[in-house]
Amino acid sequence: MEAAPPLPQTLQRLRALIQEQGLDQSALLDPENLAEQTALPEETVRTLLQGEATLPADSVNDRVRSRIRTLAQAYMRRTGSRMSDLASRISERLGVSEVWARLVCDGKKVPSVELLHGLVGFFDVEGGEAFFTAPADEALNRVLIPLVDRLRTHEDGDPLLALMDRYGVRATDLRMHGSLTREQLERLLEGVLRSVVPPAEGRRQ
Repeated sequence: MEAAPPLPQTLQRLRALIQEQGLDQSALLDPENLAEQTALPEETVRTLLQGEATLPADSVNDRVRSRIRTLAQAYMRRTGSRMSDLASRISERLGVSEVWARLVCDGKKVPSVELLHGLVGFFDVEGGEAFFTAPADEALNRVLIPLVDRLRTHEDGDPLLALMDRYGVRATDLRMHGSLTREQLERLLEGVLRSVVPPAEGRRQ
């Protein structure tokens, strides 16, 4: 398997693609959004995006505690639940005590390898246990590499993205607005159908 390029190289390629395709860099490289995806502090993401590789030293245990706490807080905001509710759900799903689950979600205890594996599934994070243990630059790089791949696919002529461009729908539109307008969606679907379904007169009766 080919090794992933380092973060500086990923950022260089990504910014070049963004410029070539006339995209909105501030939307695609939004520190707040990237912090949410990586469970990293927003300030850490900003530092890495600026090309500053020097970050405060941390241990694997520090990373695990911090990222689980960040995910737990995001989960409670998203679901409107309390810490006691979250601890109860983790307790039931992973077979640990509610007290232990709460301490882990508060960032006060480091989970065992088995529990960490369970939390990967509970919080539905990508990358397995490495999501919690990887250094900050690797964690951010893991999120940005797929974005580079998507933009390269666009550059190479992906049919769906070509249709999006044809009707004025860009990746930044989807990120900023969350969905297409009704008119854009109808026109996009119409174009897709025309590209895959032959005209009526060309089909057998």
